[in-house]
Amino acid sequence: MSPLLSLSATFRSIHIRSTSILNCVSELRRRQIKNVFSNRQLCRLVLGIETSCDDTAAAVMDETGSILGESLYSQKDVHLKAGGIIPPVAQRLHREHIARVTQEALDMSGVAPSDLSAVATTVKPGLALSLGVGLDYSIKFIQQHKKPFIPIHHMEAHALTVRMIEPVQFPFLVLLVSGGHCLLAVAKGVDDFLLLGKSLDEAPGDILDKVARRLSLISHPECSTLSGGQAIEHIAKQGDRLKFSLKLPMGQHSDCNFSFSGLRTQVIHIIHKKEGEEGIPMGQLLSCVNDIAAAVQYTVASHIAKRTHRAILFCKAKGLLPQNSATLVVSGGVASNQYIRKTLKIVTDSTDLTLLCPPAKLCTDNGVMIAWNGIERLREGKGILNHVENICYEPK
Repeated sequence: MSPLLSLSATFRSIHIRSTSILNCVSELRRRQIKNVFSNRQLCRLVLGIETSCDDTAAAVMDETGSILGESLYSQKDVHLKAGGIIPPVAQRLHREHIARVTQEALDMSGVAPSDLSAVATTVKPGLALSLGVGLDYSIKFIQQHKKPFIPIHHMEAHALTVRMIEPVQFPFLVLLVSGGHCLLAVAKGVDDFLLLGKSLDEAPGDILDKVARRLSLISHPECSTLSGGQAIEHIAKQGDRLKFSLKLPMGQHSDCNFSFSGLRTQVIHIIHKKEGEEGIPMGQLLSCVNDIAAAVQYTVASHIAKRTHRAILFCKAKGLLPQNSATLVVSGGVASNQYIRKTLKIVTDSTDLTLLCPPAKLCTDNGVMIAWNGIERLREGKGILNHVENICYEPK
C-alpha cells in the first residue's frame, strides 16, 4: 500500500472514531437533558421577577433551591452619572428591559411558561414607578399563561434568602440593611415576622451614597465605576477614622430603632468646613477624603452593631430565639460591606450567635431571592393567588 493510501485510511479511521465519540457524547447529553426534565416534572418551578428599585431581574428556580436560569439588567451606571436614582428614568429602563430579562431567564433554564407552577413578583416596598412595571408585566404574563401569582414582600425575600443556602430553622434574628431600609426582626415563619426596630428616618445605604456624592468620589480615580457605598468602603481602607470624631446616633434611646439623618448632617458640616480650610470648591476632592470615609463607615457600623446587640439581648431575655444555636442573618445591599460584617461578627461572637450572610451577589436585589420566596410560600400554600383583579403594589 502506498504511503498516501495508508495516510488516507488512517484519516478515515480517525474520522469514524471521532464521529463515534461525538455520537456517544450527544447521546449522553440527550439522556442528561431527559433526566433533568424528568426530575422537573417532580419539582415545582417558580419564575421570580424583581423591579423594586433600579435592577431588572428574573430567575427560574425549582423547589430544591436549584437556580435553573437567571438574568439581571443593572441601571447602576446610568444613575451613577446622574448622581442618584431618578424614578422616571428607572421606570423607563425597567419597561425597556423586563421582557428581555425574563425571556433570558426562561431560555437559560430551558423551562417553558407552561411548565411553571407560579410566578412570584415583588409588590412591596420600593419605588412606586419601578414596582408598577414589574407588577403590570407579571399580571399580563400570568393571564396569558394561566398561572398562579405570588406577591412578594421585598424585605421578607431578603430575610429568607439564606435558607436557600444554609439549613436555617425558624426562629432566627434578621438584620436587613440596604439603601432603602434598615430593620431588625425575628423571623418566626415564612410569612411571620416580629419587628423589633427600624430606621426612623434614612437608611444606611442611602447615607453612604449621599456622603459619597458630597465627597465627589465619582471623580476619584479608583471610584469612578463604584456605587457610593462601594466607594466609601474602598477608600476607607486607606483612611484613619480617628481623625474625625462623629457622635453615635441615638445614644440615649434604649430601643432597637435606628437613625442616620443626624450623622449625615454631622458629616456634611465637616466636609463644608474642610473645603473652607483647604480653599477648594465643592466638587473637588479633599485631601482628607479617606479619613472622612473611614470615620463615616466606622460610625455607621458601630450604630448598626450596638442596636443589633441590644436586639440580641432583648430576644434572649424574652426567649424569642433558641437557647442553643441561635442565628443572626444579615442581608440587603449594605450587608455586602465587609467592614460592617466584621463588626457584626464581633457582636455575634460575644453573644454566642452564629452569623450568616448570603453571598454578596445575593445581598443586592436579584430575581433569585424573589423566586426562592415564591418557592417557600408555594411549599406552605401561603399567599398564592389565582385571581389578581385587586392586586396592587405598595411603595412603603
